[in-house]
Amino acid sequence: MEERMSLRRSSKCSEEERMSQRRSSKCSEETEEREGVARKIVPQWSQYSHQHHQHNYQNGEPPMPRVPRHSITTETCDLVCKVMLLGDSGVGKTCILVRFRDNMFLSGNFISTVGIDFRNKVVQVEETKVKLQIWDTAGQERFRSVTHAYYRDAHALLLLYDVTNKNSFDNIRAWLSEIKEYAQDDVVIMLLGNKCDCQSSERMVRREDGERIARENTVAFMETSAKTGQNVDLAFMAIARELKARKNGTHNRSSFNVQEYVKEQTQRASCPPCSS
Repeated sequence: MEERMSLRRSSKCSEEERMSQRRSSKCSEETEEREGVARKIVPQWSQYSHQHHQHNYQNGEPPMPRVPRHSITTETCDLVCKVMLLGDSGVGKTCILVRFRDNMFLSGNFISTVGIDFRNKVVQVEETKVKLQIWDTAGQERFRSVTHAYYRDAHALLLLYDVTNKNSFDNIRAWLSEIKEYAQDDVVIMLLGNKCDCQSSERMVRREDGERIARENTVAFMETSAKTGQNVDLAFMAIARELKARKNGTHNRSSFNVQEYVKEQTQRASCPPCSS
């Protein structure tokens, strides 16, 4: 009797061992299968990520990275100014910023700015080092509530429209209304008609129309081209000079006037007419 019981226990143990081996074998097979799937997925994801973050740019140089706030350079400056780029989506705000900061032109199709982003650049205005904190905003309607929160602290606003897009120009009055509602009363405003390097057949907004709306709202105006760099540096330098003059308390004595400065400089090197 005891002998039969012992044989049964031994048989049961052997069966449990076989079941354990089967489970172990099955787990190994599942692990190998998952690893195989992972090996297939990872290269595909890497390729997808690369393709969807790849930009077309000149000279083989990569676009500037998204710089978090904590990594900003601590270069000593005499004046720090916050400048915001405003305007409809697609008017070239990011391209203007990249042209000014890195002297590059981003060509091709790009993902629109989401929310808000910024870059820094230090410029020399006579003996003064001015750090411009340039905030690149999203032009889409759904992000307006986000950008409104940044208006109050802005020292200067560059409002852009696309000379090949009549709708972006028609929306300038709405943008100016938002500026009056959310920005400081003494904020410096400059109107920029971007993409003035266009073909004559592509131009939808005359230079005279931009000048007219600028006069009506008492703001400086110029046409720019992020592609050629025409007037891009001038726009930011004019802003820097105006803000420096205000800091020095010379603004009220009219020692510097941003509108007169822009008019004088653009007459020296005006944006060439659209090529035919």
